[in-house]
Amino acid sequence: MKQKILKNTKKTGDLGEGLAESHYRSLGFRILARNYWKKWGEIDVIAQKVGTVHFVEVKTVSHKTIGDLKSSISRGTWRPEENVHDAKLRRLARAIDTWIAENKYRGEWQIDVASVRMVPREKYAVVDVIEKVVLD
Repeated sequence: MKQKILKNTKKTGDLGEGLAESHYRSLGFRILARNYWKKWGEIDVIAQKVGTVHFVEVKTVSHKTIGDLKSSISRGTWRPEENVHDAKLRRLARAIDTWIAENKYRGEWQIDVASVRMVPREKYAVVDVIEKVVLD
């Protein structure tokens, strides 16, 4: 059972990352990388627009129906972005430092969190982006 849950969680995460990537593309961003991985951290999406690189952490939650999704939003119940905790941000920062060094990048950059709520069965999703997340 645990194997199936992990597989479903991975599938949901992959779908969410694809939706976030599509969202950034639709806004005119160029996608530089997806799933940039180092043993000390991962960056889900790296996108660039007008000289600024956006390091995007994607958090996804799946709902059974559009009604469930809309109810969750209106009640302000659990939000995917709440899963971006300090330890996650520290790992993300280390991966960002590595990407910047490997690419000899010297320009502007920021961290965004893309919150994806989706109903896979109905091919419906809502993507919200929190821009310029600050590391303490």
